[in-house]
Amino acid sequence: MGQKNNRATTTVAYVRVSTEDQVDFSPAAQTKRCREFARLKDLGTITVLADEGWSGKNLDRPAMRDLLQRVEDGDVGHVVIWRWDRLSRDQGDFATLVKLFNLHGVRVHSVNEGELDLGSASGRMQIGVHGVFAQYYRDQIVENVRMGQRQAVEQGRWLNRAPTGYDMSGGWLVPNESAALIQRIFVLRAAGSSFPQISAEVGIGYSTVRHICENRVYLGHTRLRDEWFPGAHPPLVSQELFDAAARAHTKGQRRSRDLLSGFVRCGICPRVAGVTYNERNQALYRCKHRGEGCSQPGRSAKGLQRAAVLGIRVLAEDEDLQQAIRGALASQDGSEATAVPSARSTISVLRGRLRKLLDLYYADSISDGTFSAEERRLNAQIASLEEEAGRLEGEALERVQAAERFDQVSELLTSLDLETIWEHATEAERRTLVEDLVDSVHIYPDHLTVQVAGALPIVVTLAEVGLRAGTKPVVSEGGLEPPRPFGH
Repeated sequence: MGQKNNRATTTVAYVRVSTEDQVDFSPAAQTKRCREFARLKDLGTITVLADEGWSGKNLDRPAMRDLLQRVEDGDVGHVVIWRWDRLSRDQGDFATLVKLFNLHGVRVHSVNEGELDLGSASGRMQIGVHGVFAQYYRDQIVENVRMGQRQAVEQGRWLNRAPTGYDMSGGWLVPNESAALIQRIFVLRAAGSSFPQISAEVGIGYSTVRHICENRVYLGHTRLRDEWFPGAHPPLVSQELFDAAARAHTKGQRRSRDLLSGFVRCGICPRVAGVTYNERNQALYRCKHRGEGCSQPGRSAKGLQRAAVLGIRVLAEDEDLQQAIRGALASQDGSEATAVPSARSTISVLRGRLRKLLDLYYADSISDGTFSAEERRLNAQIASLEEEAGRLEGEALERVQAAERFDQVSELLTSLDLETIWEHATEAERRTLVEDLVDSVHIYPDHLTVQVAGALPIVVTLAEVGLRAGTKPVVSEGGLEPPRPFGH
């Protein structure tokens, strides 16, 4: 192979260290060995080019690009490396480098392997062998990293940098003072606020707010690429709040006029079940994920309404269930079960930051513009958290009042003839009963569950409400389902 006339006298020491090499093969150690080698071989003055924190999977590295340009410009006579795999761990890239160095008459010296004759067949063969082992080593590293990542996520670890609301401590996620703001964001989103509105209220950027509302890490999950696993960190929001935040802005979703619309859930997914109408204008509830991985059969609205009434009646008649509810209500103190900082504690932290900001401003350490922008952001977060703290305290008060009211409610239910009341009630009165007394109705292939407000889920068999098991939507009791409301 012909070579260009080489007028260069420059010797370049190329140094590369990737993340996994930092301990054993530091840039300083490689540079020292290369300089000593060049001095012993009388290679003249050395220019050091270093790629720190770059892997050898390809040649797209800053210092490597610089080296290649110098070689092509004819400015390099010798290249000194600590070991051949510092140049590359890809066999194809090795071949490219050998051709380039040979074309420009560059002699390459390895501190560990010595100098190889790039122009001879035996020399190129030896370099090829080095390339094969370097690529094998790189592939082995990739395999081990992936195996270690999977093992880590299966243990509940989070692999990337800590998301907003968490800090990384010893490889584990722990909630920080922003956790209360994360909860506030989900509450606002579930209430129907847009991303720009939420961003303005909590003082966090629009794109960050949007990402937060879609990130399952706040449910206590961890992720490896596109796969989610149970995490070891405490969740910041409940599944119900996460779903509500997503459901409040589902495109094309409109609440039906059926009494249970918004209260029926699929027991398999569990997504909200939407209302559809058959050819006889009879209302049916179907999982919105039906046909996309969910095999839940549809259920008639009339049957589900009877299940809701039955669940309320069971609560009224079952004294053991009433006693269990009293115990559950008495044990609630309104505190969070996880070690998540409260809204009040976060407000204290933010007020402390505001005081420090004022100190910096008075000391002329920050500009007027920086002070104004940061002051607005902190005050927005404090105001939003004040509202959230008030909401949480209001919910705690409601729980206390619920415990006091339960005896009155259970006594009232015991005295009511629910079937008769339901039969003679208007649609508006029925809706009031449902909204006041029913939290949800879950549908399963072989049974239903009714969650009466404040109670444990009550199992209802299909036969009890005139339904039957099957994979197709079932219309119960000879077509007694409600007709489609006028104008729907």
